[in-house]
Amino acid sequence: MSNRETGALGERAAAEALRAAGYELQALNWRQGRYELDIVASRDGVLHFVEVKTRQADSLTPPEAAATHRKFHALRRAASVYLAATGWQGEVQFDLAAVTVATDGATDVRLIENAMECHW
Repeated sequence: MSNRETGALGERAAAEALRAAGYELQALNWRQGRYELDIVASRDGVLHFVEVKTRQADSLTPPEAAATHRKFHALRRAASVYLAATGWQGEVQFDLAAVTVATDGATDVRLIENAMECHW
């Protein structure tokens, strides 16, 4: 399985896990210019920007290790563009969906809420 296929599988698994947990999906792979958001979802009046990181089970590093300060800085910039484009005025939260893909294709999704504190 290529990295692109692994990533796509992880994003689908994360979206399904969020739906199952009661989130309403607002956008998947949202793009505007150079900005991109993996998943935008809402629940209980909070808009969640969810960064998805996926790794194969035999990877040397867990998916959480790919959620760097630099990546969250880019996520914050993209979220600002999304908020301006949609006019959302409520509370927002930045989460991480860490997905591990087993050799048989089974996925394990761990949602880490408030993975990044953002002080606008």
